[in-house]
Amino acid sequence: MKIIDRYIIGKYLTTFVFTVCIFCLVIVIFDFSEKVDDFNKNRATMAQVFTLYYAVGSLPFFINMLTPLLNFIAVIFFTSKMADQTEIVPILNGGMSFYRMLRPYMFCAGLICGMILLSNLYVIPYTNKVKVDFENVYVKPQKVSTTSTSTHMQLDSNTYVYMGTFETKTAVGYNFAIEKFDGDVLTEKLMADRITWDSVASKWSIHNYTVRHIDGLRERMEAGEQRDTTLDMRPKDFEIYENVFTTMSQADLNERILKEETRGTGMMNELLLEKYKRFINPFSAFILTLIGVSLSSKKVRGGIGVSLGVGIGLSCIYVVLERFSTMFSVKGGLDPLISVLIPNVLFLVLSIYLMIKAPK
Repeated sequence: MKIIDRYIIGKYLTTFVFTVCIFCLVIVIFDFSEKVDDFNKNRATMAQVFTLYYAVGSLPFFINMLTPLLNFIAVIFFTSKMADQTEIVPILNGGMSFYRMLRPYMFCAGLICGMILLSNLYVIPYTNKVKVDFENVYVKPQKVSTTSTSTHMQLDSNTYVYMGTFETKTAVGYNFAIEKFDGDVLTEKLMADRITWDSVASKWSIHNYTVRHIDGLRERMEAGEQRDTTLDMRPKDFEIYENVFTTMSQADLNERILKEETRGTGMMNELLLEKYKRFINPFSAFILTLIGVSLSSKKVRGGIGVSLGVGIGLSCIYVVLERFSTMFSVKGGLDPLISVLIPNVLFLVLSIYLMIKAPK
């Protein structure tokens, strides 16, 4: 590692940390001013708001979400400043190629990419749960639905479940039905007034049930007051509050995806979007760093402001592309992998073009 490498890495990391701190302060101020009425109305203490909601929940979420864009702005800022102070030209004229100069930038981008990836897998799901739980109680409790209605679920290739209503707080369901098939032939149908979850024994209790056994043209009816059974479903499978998938650990998310392949409840796109975003979005740090260096390594009339303006504009375009592609996947059936790749691939092409056009 050369002296100039250490110099660029130092500039990069200090500017990035400074940018993150400034944006965190701005985010807290604006978010608090927007939600302070909700906090007061729902009786959240200031200690809870700032230590639990912001320090543990919201700030990790916002930092993780905005890190690639904040990194982009930081790269443009300090590289433009270096170019404006005529530091880039001596570096290139001294025999170091533009591609060699990218090495410390890529080193730092790798650190940031690794940080985002580890956060996505091991930190953010747990801090998101704190954030979502707090918002469900103290910010917008009216948006939280504790009752799911008319739920159809496939437990395996031969078993189908219907739940009229399910109360997630009490773990009690009503108008329950389960059908078992042999191929396309119905062999058994159970109907019950109520079903409850026993968290101690990890099993379901079915109350006031009737069972219809079908064997060709012969049928047999069975009735009872209570039956205990094990089913491949849990009360959390009926949770329907907003952003539920962002609070799942990677193991829980993978398990939910495997179950969704069988059940087909219509949540597969949201599940796959969350999974792909966790693994693919961190690599946008490399793409945006390349764009930032290529845009700002040349001294331009107007100074740093022009480069920063272009960078902020590109950041807005990136966010809009990401939101549109996500919406097309959730509402329009676009493949989740393609949805996650669209903004990154387009900006990768742009980064390669700008890198080729950059001063050598």
